[in-house]
Amino acid sequence: MMNKVYCCYPGGKHKALTMSYDDGRTQDRRLIRIFNDNGIRGTFHLNSARMNDDNRIHADEVTALYRGHEVACHTATHPTIARCPLPEVAAEVLEDRKALEQITGTPVRGMSYPNGSYSDEIIRLLPGCGIRYSRITGNSEAFTLPADPYKWQATCHHNHRLEELGEAFLGLFKKQYLYLMYVWGHSYEFDDRNNWDLMERFCGMMGGKADIWYCTNIELMDCLDDFGHLQFAADNSFVFNPNARECWIAVNDEPVRIPAGETVRL
Repeated sequence: MMNKVYCCYPGGKHKALTMSYDDGRTQDRRLIRIFNDNGIRGTFHLNSARMNDDNRIHADEVTALYRGHEVACHTATHPTIARCPLPEVAAEVLEDRKALEQITGTPVRGMSYPNGSYSDEIIRLLPGCGIRYSRITGNSEAFTLPADPYKWQATCHHNHRLEELGEAFLGLFKKQYLYLMYVWGHSYEFDDRNNWDLMERFCGMMGGKADIWYCTNIELMDCLDDFGHLQFAADNSFVFNPNARECWIAVNDEPVRIPAGETVRL
Protein backbone atom coordinates (compact mmCIF):
# COMPACT_ATOMS: atom_id res chain seq x y z
CA MET A 1 0.00 0.00 0.00
CA MET A 2 1.43 3.42 -0.96
CA ASN A 3 2.55 5.72 1.83
CA LYS A 4 0.26 8.68 2.54
CA VAL A 5 2.48 11.78 2.43
CA TYR A 6 1.57 15.33 3.51
CA CYS A 7 3.58 18.54 3.41
CA CYS A 8 4.33 19.88 6.90
CA TYR A 9 5.70 23.01 8.46
CA PRO A 10 9.05 22.70 10.28
CA GLY A 11 8.99 20.19 13.10
CA GLY A 12 6.12 18.34 11.46
CA LYS A 13 3.62 21.01 12.52
CA HIS A 14 0.40 21.78 10.64
CA LYS A 15 -0.40 25.26 12.02
CA ALA A 16 1.50 28.51 11.41
CA LEU A 17 1.12 32.07 12.68
CA THR A 18 2.64 35.09 10.97
CA MET A 19 2.24 38.86 11.37
CA SER A 20 2.59 41.69 8.85
CA TYR A 21 3.04 45.39 9.68
CA ASP A 22 3.53 48.35 7.37
CA ASP A 23 5.31 51.71 7.18
CA GLY A 24 8.13 51.29 9.72
CA ARG A 25 6.75 53.77 12.23
CA THR A 26 8.40 54.27 15.63
CA GLN A 27 5.62 52.30 17.32
CA ASP A 28 7.22 49.18 15.78
CA ARG A 29 9.62 49.26 18.75
CA ARG A 30 6.87 48.50 21.23
CA LEU A 31 5.17 46.01 18.92
CA ILE A 32 8.39 44.05 18.44
CA ARG A 33 8.95 43.89 22.20
CA ILE A 34 5.51 42.29 22.54
CA PHE A 35 6.26 39.86 19.72
CA ASN A 36 9.66 38.91 21.09
CA ASP A 37 8.35 38.42 24.62
CA ASN A 38 5.93 35.81 23.29
CA GLY A 39 7.99 34.17 20.53
CA ILE A 40 5.80 35.71 17.81
CA ARG A 41 7.47 36.51 14.49
CA GLY A 42 6.49 38.47 11.44
CA THR A 43 7.29 40.81 8.59
CA PHE A 44 7.78 44.57 8.56
CA HIS A 45 7.25 46.39 5.27
CA LEU A 46 9.37 49.56 5.07
CA ASN A 47 9.56 52.65 2.86
CA SER A 48 13.30 53.20 2.50
CA ALA A 49 13.04 56.78 1.14
CA ARG A 50 11.02 57.91 4.17
CA MET A 51 13.30 56.61 6.91
CA ASN A 52 14.51 60.13 7.78
CA ASP A 53 11.01 61.21 8.81
CA ASP A 54 10.72 61.96 12.53
CA ASN A 55 8.03 59.33 13.12
CA ARG A 56 9.86 56.50 11.28
CA ILE A 57 12.45 53.92 12.22
CA HIS A 58 15.76 55.26 10.90
CA ALA A 59 18.13 53.18 8.80
CA ASP A 60 20.74 52.80 11.56
CA GLU A 61 18.17 51.10 13.82
CA VAL A 62 16.70 48.66 11.29
CA THR A 63 19.10 45.72 11.61
CA ALA A 64 19.01 45.51 15.40
CA LEU A 65 15.31 46.28 15.83
CA TYR A 66 13.99 43.81 13.26
CA ARG A 67 16.43 40.98 14.06
CA GLY A 68 14.56 37.68 14.02
CA HIS A 69 11.84 39.13 11.81
CA GLU A 70 11.59 39.83 8.07
CA VAL A 71 12.25 43.24 6.50
CA ALA A 72 10.26 43.59 3.28
CA CYS A 73 9.33 46.16 0.63
CA HIS A 74 6.51 48.67 0.77
CA THR A 75 7.92 50.76 -2.13
CA ALA A 76 10.45 53.51 -1.56
CA THR A 77 8.04 56.45 -1.18
CA HIS A 78 4.57 54.84 -0.67
CA PRO A 79 2.69 56.02 -3.79
CA THR A 80 -0.69 54.70 -4.89
CA ILE A 81 1.00 52.53 -7.49
CA ALA A 82 -2.05 51.49 -9.55
CA ARG A 83 -2.14 55.13 -10.74
CA CYS A 84 1.55 55.18 -11.69
CA PRO A 85 3.27 54.20 -14.96
CA LEU A 86 4.82 50.73 -14.75
CA PRO A 87 8.43 51.99 -15.06
CA GLU A 88 7.79 54.14 -11.99
CA VAL A 89 6.35 51.16 -10.12
CA ALA A 90 9.39 49.07 -11.03
CA ALA A 91 11.71 51.84 -9.83
CA GLU A 92 9.80 52.19 -6.55
CA VAL A 93 10.09 48.46 -5.86
CA LEU A 94 13.69 48.02 -6.97
CA GLU A 95 14.95 51.14 -5.19
CA ASP A 96 13.26 49.97 -2.01
CA ARG A 97 14.75 46.50 -2.38
CA LYS A 98 18.25 47.82 -3.03
CA ALA A 99 18.18 50.23 -0.11
CA LEU A 100 16.79 47.67 2.35
CA GLU A 101 19.27 45.03 1.20
CA GLN A 102 22.16 47.44 1.73
CA ILE A 103 20.93 48.04 5.27
CA THR A 104 20.17 44.44 6.24
CA GLY A 105 22.72 42.51 4.17
CA THR A 106 20.04 39.96 3.23
CA PRO A 107 17.87 39.50 0.12
CA VAL A 108 14.53 41.32 0.37
CA ARG A 109 11.87 39.32 -1.49
CA GLY A 110 8.56 40.22 0.14
CA MET A 111 6.21 43.15 -0.28
CA SER A 112 2.88 44.68 0.70
CA TYR A 113 1.05 47.07 -1.62
CA PRO A 114 1.16 50.72 -0.47
CA ASN A 115 -2.37 52.01 0.16
CA GLY A 116 -3.53 48.53 -0.86
CA SER A 117 -3.06 49.63 -4.47
CA TYR A 118 -2.23 47.11 -7.21
CA SER A 119 -3.26 45.92 -10.66
CA ASP A 120 -2.87 42.83 -12.80
CA GLU A 121 -0.05 44.57 -14.68
CA ILE A 122 1.80 45.23 -11.42
CA ILE A 123 1.36 41.61 -10.34
CA ARG A 124 2.95 40.46 -13.60
CA LEU A 125 5.82 42.89 -13.01
CA LEU A 126 6.76 41.82 -9.49
CA PRO A 127 8.44 38.42 -10.16
CA GLY A 128 10.87 40.14 -12.52
CA CYS A 129 11.70 42.57 -9.71
CA GLY A 130 12.62 39.68 -7.42
CA ILE A 131 9.43 39.82 -5.34
CA ARG A 132 8.02 36.43 -4.27
CA TYR A 133 4.76 37.60 -2.68
CA SER A 134 2.77 40.74 -1.92
CA ARG A 135 0.01 41.32 0.61
CA ILE A 136 -3.26 43.05 -0.20
CA THR A 137 -5.61 44.65 2.35
CA GLY A 138 -8.85 43.32 3.80
CA ASN A 139 -9.77 40.33 5.95
CA SER A 140 -10.31 36.80 4.67
CA GLU A 141 -11.35 35.52 8.11
CA ALA A 142 -9.86 32.23 6.91
CA PHE A 143 -6.90 30.07 7.95
CA THR A 144 -6.00 28.92 4.44
CA LEU A 145 -2.80 29.25 2.42
CA PRO A 146 -2.66 31.96 -0.25
CA ALA A 147 -4.16 30.86 -3.57
CA ASP A 148 -2.16 33.64 -5.27
CA PRO A 149 0.92 34.86 -3.36
CA TYR A 150 0.68 38.23 -5.18
CA LYS A 151 -2.87 38.73 -3.88
CA TRP A 152 -2.15 37.44 -0.39
CA GLN A 153 -4.96 38.47 1.93
CA ALA A 154 -4.47 38.16 5.67
CA THR A 155 -6.83 36.39 8.02
CA CYS A 156 -7.59 39.71 9.71
CA HIS A 157 -6.47 43.19 10.61
CA HIS A 158 -5.74 43.35 14.32
CA ASN A 159 -8.86 45.50 14.84
CA HIS A 160 -11.09 42.88 13.18
CA ARG A 161 -12.19 39.95 15.39
CA LEU A 162 -8.57 39.30 16.42
CA GLU A 163 -9.09 37.44 19.67
CA GLU A 164 -12.17 35.59 18.40
CA LEU A 165 -10.29 34.33 15.36
CA GLY A 166 -7.24 33.54 17.49
CA GLU A 167 -9.30 31.32 19.76
CA ALA A 168 -10.78 29.55 16.73
CA PHE A 169 -7.29 28.99 15.35
CA LEU A 170 -6.06 27.49 18.61
CA GLY A 171 -8.95 25.02 18.45
CA LEU A 172 -8.04 23.64 15.02
CA PHE A 173 -6.83 20.06 15.20
CA LYS A 174 -7.38 18.23 11.89
CA LYS A 175 -3.88 17.32 10.72
CA GLN A 176 -4.92 16.63 7.12
CA TYR A 177 -4.85 20.40 6.54
CA LEU A 178 -2.16 23.08 6.69
CA TYR A 179 -3.54 26.05 8.62
CA LEU A 180 -2.25 29.63 8.61
CA MET A 181 -3.31 32.58 10.73
CA TYR A 182 -2.04 35.86 9.29
CA VAL A 183 -2.54 39.21 11.07
CA TRP A 184 -1.80 42.62 9.53
CA GLY A 185 -1.92 46.28 10.45
CA HIS A 186 0.11 49.38 11.29
CA SER A 187 1.73 49.73 14.69
CA TYR A 188 0.75 53.40 15.01
CA GLU A 189 -2.90 52.31 15.05
CA PHE A 190 -2.42 51.00 18.60
CA ASP A 191 -1.59 54.55 19.72
CA ASP A 192 -4.49 55.97 17.70
CA ARG A 193 -7.00 53.63 19.37
CA ASN A 194 -5.17 53.25 22.68
CA ASN A 195 -5.53 49.47 22.43
CA TRP A 196 -2.04 48.06 22.92
CA ASP A 197 -3.64 45.71 25.45
CA LEU A 198 -5.36 43.96 22.52
CA MET A 199 -2.05 42.85 21.00
CA GLU A 200 -0.59 42.04 24.41
CA ARG A 201 -3.53 39.72 25.15
CA PHE A 202 -3.43 38.16 21.68
CA CYS A 203 0.30 37.40 21.76
CA GLY A 204 0.04 36.08 25.32
CA MET A 205 -2.76 33.78 24.20
CA MET A 206 -1.03 32.60 21.00
CA GLY A 207 2.61 32.34 22.05
CA GLY A 208 4.44 29.23 23.21
CA LYS A 209 2.16 26.65 21.58
CA ALA A 210 3.86 23.36 20.64
CA ASP A 211 1.68 22.83 17.56
CA ILE A 212 2.25 26.28 15.99
CA TRP A 213 5.15 27.34 13.77
CA TYR A 214 5.92 31.05 14.34
CA CYS A 215 7.25 32.34 11.03
CA THR A 216 7.80 35.35 8.82
CA ASN A 217 5.89 35.81 5.57
CA ILE A 218 8.85 34.80 3.38
CA GLU A 219 9.63 31.76 5.53
CA LEU A 220 6.09 30.52 4.90
CA MET A 221 6.55 30.95 1.13
CA ASP A 222 9.99 29.29 1.21
CA CYS A 223 8.60 26.32 3.11
CA LEU A 224 5.88 25.76 0.52
CA ASP A 225 8.32 26.28 -2.36
CA ASP A 226 10.78 23.80 -0.87
CA PHE A 227 8.08 21.14 -0.58
CA GLY A 228 7.30 21.67 -4.26
CA HIS A 229 10.92 20.83 -5.11
CA LEU A 230 11.01 17.52 -3.24
CA GLN A 231 11.51 14.55 -5.57
CA PHE A 232 9.39 11.56 -4.58
CA ALA A 233 9.66 8.02 -5.88
CA ALA A 234 6.63 7.01 -7.92
CA ASP A 235 5.53 4.69 -5.13
CA ASN A 236 6.36 7.16 -2.30
CA SER A 237 8.97 4.74 -0.93
CA PHE A 238 11.71 7.40 -0.76
CA VAL A 239 12.25 11.12 -1.34
CA PHE A 240 15.21 13.28 -2.33
CA ASN A 241 15.50 16.83 -0.99
CA PRO A 242 17.43 19.04 -3.47
CA ASN A 243 16.88 22.16 -1.36
CA ALA A 244 19.49 23.92 0.78
CA ARG A 245 17.08 23.70 3.74
CA GLU A 246 15.63 20.70 5.53
CA CYS A 247 11.99 19.82 4.84
CA TRP A 248 9.36 18.11 6.93
CA ILE A 249 6.65 15.76 5.75
CA ALA A 250 4.13 13.48 7.43
CA VAL A 251 4.27 9.85 6.33
CA ASN A 252 1.22 7.87 7.41
CA ASP A 253 0.57 10.65 9.96
CA GLU A 254 4.08 10.49 11.45
CA PRO A 255 6.45 13.49 11.07
CA VAL A 256 9.63 12.83 9.06
CA ARG A 257 12.59 15.20 8.66
CA ILE A 258 14.24 15.29 5.22
CA PRO A 259 17.72 16.85 5.57
CA ALA A 260 18.98 19.18 2.86
CA GLY A 261 20.58 17.36 -0.06
CA GLU A 262 19.71 13.88 1.21
CA THR A 263 17.55 10.94 0.17
CA VAL A 264 15.35 9.42 2.87
CA ARG A 265 13.61 6.06 2.59
CA LEU A 266 10.02 6.29 3.78
